[in-house]
Amino acid sequence: MKQFQLKWEVKTEHNGLLLREFLHLMELSKRALTDIKFQGGKILVNDEEKTVRTIVKEHDIVTIFFPIEKPSEELIPQAVPFEIVYEDEAILVVNKPFGISSIPSREHQNGTLANGILHYYKQIGLQSTIHIVTRLDKDTSGLMLIAKNRYVHYLFSKNELKDVNRKYKAIVHGEMKESTGIINARIARKRDSIIEREVSEEGQEAITYFKVVETFKDFSIVELQLETGRTHQIRVHMSSINHPLIGDDLYGGSTVTLKRQALHSYYLSFIHPINKDEMSFEIVLPEDLIDWLDQQKQENETIIDCQQ
Repeated sequence: MKQFQLKWEVKTEHNGLLLREFLHLMELSKRALTDIKFQGGKILVNDEEKTVRTIVKEHDIVTIFFPIEKPSEELIPQAVPFEIVYEDEAILVVNKPFGISSIPSREHQNGTLANGILHYYKQIGLQSTIHIVTRLDKDTSGLMLIAKNRYVHYLFSKNELKDVNRKYKAIVHGEMKESTGIINARIARKRDSIIEREVSEEGQEAITYFKVVETFKDFSIVELQLETGRTHQIRVHMSSINHPLIGDDLYGGSTVTLKRQALHSYYLSFIHPINKDEMSFEIVLPEDLIDWLDQQKQENETIIDCQQ
């Protein structure tokens, strides 16, 4: 099995530093270094194992082999379908189909994206647990960001995902009158439910930006961007302004013509945690939403096309 590793070339400004100081600049914590030392990791300089007291020189190649991560015995590798949009040594960007949960839960213990990723890791020989950076609801489709190692996940999460930008497309009930806007409404768990959320002053801050793409007699197509990432945020916020998502019966949407919430994560951008490159990905709507729209457009007269 492959052991997760990362490499850095020592730059001019780092010449003469202790290896410990260099690794601190690479955002490796003392705890991470302790785990590497005692849990089966290795630190190499120019392919030779070294201690953190080694002095590094310009153009040295520093390689870290991280301790092997052991997945939970309860997480079973399964051939769950998903599309890999991008992959490198540190991350995966995947396109999740609707109808598949991101992680196991009491209601869906198997057949999740996490099961599928673990199956893929075994195929490529990577020994790692599953570190989901951006999660989607079971019936939301689209782009998700996965870290291949605990350290990479930490780099994303240490600043609360401020470098991660997500955009969604939704189809909502009714003709939206405002072309753009901000929904700033706190969200909390509903008192009598373990699943449902609601707008509540007692909840956590939640901010959603919306832009109407196109409106019809009975529905609107909307682009949404999250500033915060609360559970069911888009679904709760759109319902709170009386435009619930088509197919989202939990929050007031109708399932007569569509059996899943019409929500798709179509755009994802972020600063790569290792090489600091700006990365962005965009995908089209899935076939089920395209087919639904084609059918509905034949039956509904366009009121406003906000892209013109």
